[in-house]
Amino acid sequence: MPLVSVNRRQLLQRAGLAAAATASPAWAQPGKGASSRSIVVAQPVDFSQAQQDVSKDFLIGSRAAWQDINLRGGVRGRQVQHLTLESDGTPASLRTALDSVKDNPSCVVLSGSVGDHVASQIVALSHQLGLGIPHAAPWLQNSSLDIDDKTFPIFAGRQEQITYALKSLTTMGLKELGAIYATAQDYTAYHADVERIAARMQLKLQLFKAAGDLRALSQKLTPQTPAVLLFVGGTPELAEFTQGLEKQSRQRYIVALADVNLQTMLQMGAARNTPVIATQPVPLVNASLPVVRSYRETLSRLFDEPPTPLSLAGYIAARYTYEVLNDVDGPLNRQSVLAAFQRRAKLDVGGFSISFDAQRRSGNYVTQSMMTIDGRLVG
Repeated sequence: MPLVSVNRRQLLQRAGLAAAATASPAWAQPGKGASSRSIVVAQPVDFSQAQQDVSKDFLIGSRAAWQDINLRGGVRGRQVQHLTLESDGTPASLRTALDSVKDNPSCVVLSGSVGDHVASQIVALSHQLGLGIPHAAPWLQNSSLDIDDKTFPIFAGRQEQITYALKSLTTMGLKELGAIYATAQDYTAYHADVERIAARMQLKLQLFKAAGDLRALSQKLTPQTPAVLLFVGGTPELAEFTQGLEKQSRQRYIVALADVNLQTMLQMGAARNTPVIATQPVPLVNASLPVVRSYRETLSRLFDEPPTPLSLAGYIAARYTYEVLNDVDGPLNRQSVLAAFQRRAKLDVGGFSISFDAQRRSGNYVTQSMMTIDGRLVG
């Protein structure tokens, strides 16, 4: 059974992210192809080792959408310069990236910030730096974060995902839940959110923190460990964790969240005798909704990449941003664009419904896929 480790992520960083960068046209690259009539849509992206799996797919989906939008005439006749703001996940790096567009009046919106750490940091940094730029469709999974009037999350957070995944189990008498944190960073960032959600669902929670070896952690589980385990981490870590579960005599059920790609997990050598449920705040990639059909056609035409939930999310983020930009009253600038986002209470993006609540979130759309005990993927 192959090891799933940092080496896998390093390979993805060299190959996958490089492919995402070179496959897009000149106008999508920083500092290239901009004209006086173009507008800039900036996308902060976390290229750190821990987030590159998520970032690669999400970015490809967004780039496919913006390339297609430009081929069809852009926004109100103006081409869009899709500017990637690279970050290594640290606040200092993100601050530098945001400083690069702070005083560029052509940059009218931040769209599709990814992953969760970066999206959360931008909410605070936007106020500190006085950006005044609307922040549209970030990959914001933190259910507890206070949202300001310039941030417009359209994807369901952890609370909605966990509730959706566990609702059928709670009706069957689920009382206990194990929470597995893949890294110390995951525990620090997410444990308060998970504990609050478990308390709200009246579930007794057992916490497990990995210390670098997820296979070893899974082999230490006892008969008293809950049968249902919530896994908080990425795809490579979950694949490694399932390998250790092979030696467990008790049947376990794993609930993973939106950062996990089940197809990639299987390719990484995950054990196939443990059912895994993975939530996603977008439609299934084989759904018949118009936005999914458009995504699949655009992706196959412009990129040599398979459909994934994360790239579909990136595509939807860009399409949502485009719909609002295309409906701006008057000239396209930060003030008019922000007013357009604040005015939009409800929007349908090809069957994906966006409707903001009193907390300024639109996050009630959740689907799930399952890897069955015989290794099949079921939507």
